[in-house]
Amino acid sequence: MPELPEVETIRRGLAPVLEGRVLRRVTARRPDLRRPLPADFARRTTGRRVLELGRRGKFLLMYLDDGAVLIMHMGMSGRVKVFGDRPPPLEPHDHVIFETDAGSTIRFCDPRRFGLMDLARGEGLSGHPLLARLGPEPLDAAFDGVALAALLARRNGPIKTALMDQAVVAGLGNIYVCESLFRAGISPKRKAMTVKGRRAGRLAAAIRAVLEDAIAAGGSTLRDHRQPSGELGYFQHRFAVYGRTGEPCPGCDCDRAKTRGIRRIVQSGRSTFYCATRQR
Repeated sequence: MPELPEVETIRRGLAPVLEGRVLRRVTARRPDLRRPLPADFARRTTGRRVLELGRRGKFLLMYLDDGAVLIMHMGMSGRVKVFGDRPPPLEPHDHVIFETDAGSTIRFCDPRRFGLMDLARGEGLSGHPLLARLGPEPLDAAFDGVALAALLARRNGPIKTALMDQAVVAGLGNIYVCESLFRAGISPKRKAMTVKGRRAGRLAAAIRAVLEDAIAAGGSTLRDHRQPSGELGYFQHRFAVYGRTGEPCPGCDCDRAKTRGIRRIVQSGRSTFYCATRQR
């Protein structure tokens, strides 16, 4: 599933094409994705001007000139494709199409149909059921070690599991939690409530650095993610631990015959990758 860097990459790729443009035509080729599209979805969005594209956690937000906000989630396999004035023939999984007054075509393609779209009012958007429980944005200036420690103070489970909870920090998923814990030198098995003080400061800084590096690389393409231009993301080539079981971690001077290199364990049904020597 796309995480914060992938969604932010999509937002940045779409902004020059959509912001300030009128949605001349919107076509929904089916009535549902993961859940039904809003009633009269195409009619309610056709003719509207896009004021701004935003993001909240893993959700893309399209602010329209009538006060409505289109909330979009990529799901497991969703992606957006941007074309000029001569788009190629439609493909079977191109489910929603936006055409602008500048002649651009944006298609939402989702083979597995785990994505979703909803329409909400801008007033009180933070209380929408999809957004209401989300934790702070890790790229906000207010997100630091003190704020993170407060969020973790009552969490008795492993730090890896806590960071995967969108109510703790919005937008993080398995890849970037593993990478952030490695950079911070924190074991994924450590109790979340013990991550405080300097340790919490290191982790908050590591989360921000990993996310910023991943965004700069266009996100991570393991299977479905593509930038709106069609280009792959490249951060997967810079993984320190994710998916690298048995390999040395960056800068490793360990005896792999003893340490077995990067280890994989399962936590809450998800694979965790870490270095048992460097992460405590």
